[in-house]
Amino acid sequence: MEETVEERAVILGRYMAEHGATVRGAAERFGVSKSTVHKDVSRRLQRINPSLYDAVRKVLEKNKSERHMRGGLATREKYRLKKLLQQSI
Repeated sequence: MEETVEERAVILGRYMAEHGATVRGAAERFGVSKSTVHKDVSRRLQRINPSLYDAVRKVLEKNKSERHMRGGLATREKYRLKKLLQQSI
């Protein structure tokens, strides 16, 4: 990304709002750190584009409320794969 910081914040914000993306997902998609994404969408975007900030804030709150479920599913999948590997040995 070779945009200005403000342009990057808007691009990240639009992506997260349109796709319901997590901070990690947006960071991976655009090749920046999670810290950069979080700072851009939670601080800079509020000053630059308040309406987009509100949309992103709703996505962040939704993701935060669901993260315990995603973590549980990831753990479940980890142990399911481990069990399959042990059975195939």
